Amino acid sequence: MPRAGADAARLSVFKGREARLNKAIFQILALKGPQTIYDIHKEVEIRKGLRQTRYANVNKRVRALEESGYIKKIGIKKTKAGFQASIYELTTKAYLATLFSSINQDELLMRVDDAKAQTILASILDSL
Repeated sequence: MPRAGADAARLSVFKGREARLNKAIFQILALKGPQTIYDIHKEVEIRKGLRQTRYANVNKRVRALEESGYIKKIGIKKTKAGFQASIYELTTKAYLATLFSSINQDELLMRVDDAKAQTILASILDSL
């Protein structure tokens, strides 16, 4: 049984209706490297539970993730049809969000010494 307030600790990028698609996009870009939206869509379609995902939904998700700073455009690729497609990759913010969602915060606090905790705290306070 999850602890009380466990949902509150999850990041907004991994909550709601789009959470599963966001996770899939993050995993694809982390494992396969920079991709076009079409390439991301092809990879999403072969995942269990996301097989019926439309290209338009992947397109909207990638653009929303780009707007929120989790993904960035790094270039343009010419397609076989003669069009230009943007190439996307994960930002450091996306890797950090993935790390935060996979670690147990209590365990982290038990493992870090005072100097590392001070560095983490200073970094967080500096960004606020």
